[in-house]
Amino acid sequence: MLPLSKALSVTVKIRQPTPMSAVRDLFGFKVLARIGEGAASTIYAVQDPRTKQVYSLKHVVKKSDKDDRFIEQCELEASIGAKLDHPSLRRIERLIRTRKLFRVTEVGLLMELIDAATLDRRLPKSADDAVRVFAQVARGLAHMHARGFVHGDMKPINVLVAEDGTVKVIDLGQACEIGTIKKRIQGTPGYMAPEQAHREAITPQTDVYNLGATMYWTLVGEVIPTALPPKDDNNSLYSGAVDPDMVKLPATPVQRAQEGARRAMTFPIPQALSDIIMECIQVAPGDRIASLDLVADRLDALAADLRQGARAPAK
Repeated sequence: MLPLSKALSVTVKIRQPTPMSAVRDLFGFKVLARIGEGAASTIYAVQDPRTKQVYSLKHVVKKSDKDDRFIEQCELEASIGAKLDHPSLRRIERLIRTRKLFRVTEVGLLMELIDAATLDRRLPKSADDAVRVFAQVARGLAHMHARGFVHGDMKPINVLVAEDGTVKVIDLGQACEIGTIKKRIQGTPGYMAPEQAHREAITPQTDVYNLGATMYWTLVGEVIPTALPPKDDNNSLYSGAVDPDMVKLPATPVQRAQEGARRAMTFPIPQALSDIIMECIQVAPGDRIASLDLVADRLDALAADLRQGARAPAK
C-alpha cells in the first residue's frame, strides 16, 4: 500500500463511466458488496485483487453538471482525510478519477472498511458504554481541530461502533477548514449549530454543538430544538432558519428521562453527563465548552468515576 502522500490521487483513463447497476469491478478493484448509499453516491466493499486488502469505496458518477458539487465533495474529503491520522477517524486511502475529454466523469474514494454498526443502531447499554463512545468521538474531532479542520456534520449515523466499543467517525463530506463561511447551508436538521443555519463561520465550537446534539439524541431519543429543525420524520426543512434568540434549550437529558422520553434508557443517565451535554448545546458558540479536548477530558474523568463506583463494595 502506498503512503497517503504518494497515493492520494490516481487518474484512470477509460471511455465511459462505470454503470451503476450490475457492478463487478470498479477502478480495478473487485466489488464484493453494495453496502450503502449517500447523496449521489453508492458505497461498496471492494478488494484489491493484488494484495487481497479490502476497502470501502464511495463511487460518484457525473450524470449532469449538478453532480459537479458531489465530485468536488469527494475531492475535498480526500484532501482533508490525507491530513488526518487518528484511530477514531476512518482512514482515507486515496481518490481515483476517471476522465473523458479532460473532464472528470467519475470518482472513487477509497477508504478504510470498518466492521461496525452506526450509533443509532448500536446504542450504549450502560452509562459507561455511552461515556466511552462519546469520549472517542470527542478525541477524533479534537484531532481534526488540531489539524485545522471542522467535521461539520456530527450525528449518530456518522459514528460507527464496533462490538468491542471501538469508535470510528466517518463522512468528511461536510468537513472544511476552520473559519470557513459556506456558500449554502450545510448540516443536518436537529443537529445543526445556529452558525451553520445562518451561514456564519464554521469553527470547532460547531462540532461541540453537533456532538452535544448527538449525545442528547443517543440518550433521549429526541433531537434538540435547533435553528433549522426537521419538519417531520423525513427530516424535511422548515422554510427558513430560526433566529438564534428564538432557539430554546431542551429539558436536560436527566429531566427528559424522568419525564418519560421517547426512548427510555435501560440505565440511569449520570448528572455529570447531562451537564456536559447541556454545556455543549448552548446557542452562542462562546457559551459552549471551550474545546472538544476539554469535553473528552471530562468524559474520561466521568468514565473513571463510573468504573470506580462499579468496583465499590455494596453497603
